[in-house]
Amino acid sequence: MLKGENTSRVPEFPKSYWRDVKGLPSFPALQENESTDIAVVGGGITGIISAYLLAKAGRKVTLIDAGKLMDGVTGNTTAKITAQHGLFYFPLIKIMGEEKARLYYEANLEGMNWIKQTASELSIDCDFSHQNAFVYSQSKIGAKLIEKEAEAYQQLGIDGGLAKDEVELPYEVEQAIIMRNQAQFHPIKFLAGLVHEIERLGGKIYEQTRAVKILKKNDPVIQTENMSHLSCNKVIVATHYPFNDSDGLYFSRLNITRSYVIGVRTNGPIPNDMYVSADMPSRSLRYATTDDGEKLLLIGGDGHPTGKSKTEMMQHYRNLEQFGEEHFGIEDIPYRWSAQDMTTLDKVPYIGTVTAGYDNILVATGFHKWGMAHGAVSGLLLSDQILGNANRYSELYDPTRPKLKAVDILSFLKDNGGVAKELIKGKLKLPYKTVDGLGKDEGALVKVGNKRAGGYRDKYGQVHLVDTTCTHMGCECAWNNAERSWDCPCHGSRFSYTGEVLEGPAVKPLNKLGDQ
Repeated sequence: MLKGENTSRVPEFPKSYWRDVKGLPSFPALQENESTDIAVVGGGITGIISAYLLAKAGRKVTLIDAGKLMDGVTGNTTAKITAQHGLFYFPLIKIMGEEKARLYYEANLEGMNWIKQTASELSIDCDFSHQNAFVYSQSKIGAKLIEKEAEAYQQLGIDGGLAKDEVELPYEVEQAIIMRNQAQFHPIKFLAGLVHEIERLGGKIYEQTRAVKILKKNDPVIQTENMSHLSCNKVIVATHYPFNDSDGLYFSRLNITRSYVIGVRTNGPIPNDMYVSADMPSRSLRYATTDDGEKLLLIGGDGHPTGKSKTEMMQHYRNLEQFGEEHFGIEDIPYRWSAQDMTTLDKVPYIGTVTAGYDNILVATGFHKWGMAHGAVSGLLLSDQILGNANRYSELYDPTRPKLKAVDILSFLKDNGGVAKELIKGKLKLPYKTVDGLGKDEGALVKVGNKRAGGYRDKYGQVHLVDTTCTHMGCECAWNNAERSWDCPCHGSRFSYTGEVLEGPAVKPLNKLGDQ
């Protein structure tokens, strides 16, 4: 049993297994005004697939990213490509009906198959392999929910069903459900191959180019942080959380959670398939094979709303470590990383026209922790819409879909009431440390004169002070000691300890108060 931080083998700093690849492409920042046919904002799986498909269709495409390509959620995923999204289909039938629930399943299978076919066509070695996907429970309550989900599988014709006897885990489960012939892959290797194709097809790519505003709606002009402008006919906003979230009030229609992954060398056998628990705290399992042929166990879960954790953030990694040690035996933990996930009111992503009357601006967001298959679905759907092709999933994912169901209204009221509560609570929170009281590699709210500030003392002893008021909508950010960042509990914006934007919807940095 782990007894404290001193016994933990979790790495001091985050490092994603997927990003630990040599020879990744790099690109300059956009420095001058340019024009293009299609502007794609966001260099993750959705943006890259969209840009590739449009460039392949002969359109003039420019892709921009606020930081490095594939360095956001796409580079910090578990990289399961599956239509099994937890215990999802039984409630989805209740919310949307059988026809749309079946479409949802088929859309995700199509996304998975597109990734497989494209990797084969372009000869991209991305460790793609078919795996079965399981949801399991160790509780009787969870077992009953799984049995209900099995009924939905049968109703929708999903290839799977109850499969407790097929589970290969080193602990007993009460019940389990399988979805057969799903997949896993290395997302960075796959997307790096597509980036090469975008360049070959004449597409332009810029990194370190943060979009901050869309100046026109009919003839869009994207203003960047360094005041360069990108004029275009159509914009795809693939920034995970839309940076233009006031268009369509996305800030009131998305829930934001943060979850964690550790990459582990084990002393015992590693399961061959993909698993996720129905019980809380959540646990996700899959393996990854290194270039040396070594198997790593990826243990994920322990999620919570961004900026709102009952424990310090590093404890979530230690919880995963404890789970791994108890059930698999840990030899070493070379990797740890975390990511944010957006969930819509009805748990079905928003993919399409950002809002009514803005036909030249398209968006993809709210993947509900399952962004790999949905990244491909988004690229296919958005490129079809721009090219004027029919797509049978358009209505299902339409961001402007009408009529909130009762469950959506309750979720809307709860979440937006929580935002108001956090706004007030954050303003009333008092600093509990002085600047002099900060230890090395420690961050906290501190008192500076008669004011409070966010302070962090780095390993060299220098203190960095920022105003913790989020530049998005004014909530107060909380310290994240695992990523050394300031995280907003209202809409999930994240900032470095020096104030730079790490994740939107914020586009402006925190105000610096001077280093000491």
